[in-house]
Amino acid sequence: MSVNLSSPRARWRRADPMAAYDRLPPDLRSWLAEAALPWSAASVHRLWDRALRDTGCPARARARLSAAEARALAREAARVWGKSYPPDAAPLSAAGRRARQHPQAEIFHKGHQT
Repeated sequence: MSVNLSSPRARWRRADPMAAYDRLPPDLRSWLAEAALPWSAASVHRLWDRALRDTGCPARARARLSAAEARALAREAARVWGKSYPPDAAPLSAAGRRARQHPQAEIFHKGHQT
């Protein structure tokens, strides 16, 4: 079986994502280690360079990346759950908090009441 090395997927696989991550600046790697989204090294490095060039300060550049990530998460939440998410809900009772943390816990407790 021959492999088509000229396909876009083959070019994509030639890149080593861990090597790209290792080449990132230490400040950016520390931010990326705690990021909520699975950023690619190339895309986050472009944002980092632009933020660092605009602000001149690594702390402000990290804040700008965090703001960009928050906007991306808000767009994703609106796309998945609708624009009204999260709903304005009353605080949960203790039983409601347990059920949210462990969905099977509420079923178990209801079935085994004496």
